[in-house]
Amino acid sequence: MRVALIRLAILGALVLAWELLARAANPLLYVPPSVVVPALGRLLVLDSYPELPQSLLLTLREIVIAYALAIAAGLGCGFVLGLNRLVGRAYGPILAALYAVPAVVWYPSLMLFFGLDAASKIAFGFLLGFFPITLAVLAGVRQVNPHMVLVARAFGARPAVVFAKVMVPAMLFTLVGGLRTGLALSVIGVIVGEILGSKGGMGALINHAYGLFRTADYVALVLVTLALVVASDVVASLVERRAQRWSD
Repeated sequence: MRVALIRLAILGALVLAWELLARAANPLLYVPPSVVVPALGRLLVLDSYPELPQSLLLTLREIVIAYALAIAAGLGCGFVLGLNRLVGRAYGPILAALYAVPAVVWYPSLMLFFGLDAASKIAFGFLLGFFPITLAVLAGVRQVNPHMVLVARAFGARPAVVFAKVMVPAMLFTLVGGLRTGLALSVIGVIVGEILGSKGGMGALINHAYGLFRTADYVALVLVTLALVVASDVVASLVERRAQRWSD
């Protein structure tokens, strides 16, 4: 309760500061919460942007596809690199170096190759989600105690049983953490890709409102997008907590 009250007090102070500062600034560029709330209401009742549901569904579909591809490729690549020490030592540093490159530099090439449709946004979301999942699987496999694997094999456990009963529980927390990071980055990749150049989705609506100086609608659209990001992270957090209890 005390933590909740502190958070509420901080949020109230930020909203109050926002209101006071925005009222003293240029109303074309800065809008106070008292103006954003009615704009958000008009947005949610589909008055200012009737295409909001279609745009939101398009963004969600792109996120789901990008994240599913990132999981499939990341798990496969991570296990190949982790279970084969030679391949892992050869390609692990290369993956880490590519992950360190700012991801936004890849987007112009993706946009030229896939165009302005959903494919480039899916590819960008996949690219951002792929690396943390792969590196998490690689790190998880490497942290498995080899003595536990030897004991399981000594008792006659088959490779599939060793993998499912020994390796997966030992690396589960690291794996779920990588999946959570991959989800967050896939969401960010799709939304940023839409903002940088798109014909549809939440990013296209944000660009439209920003380009026409409809600042209140712009902030309302950002808040809806933020709610989408926070909701995805909350779901991932719940899954991570459940996995942590199971692995403990």
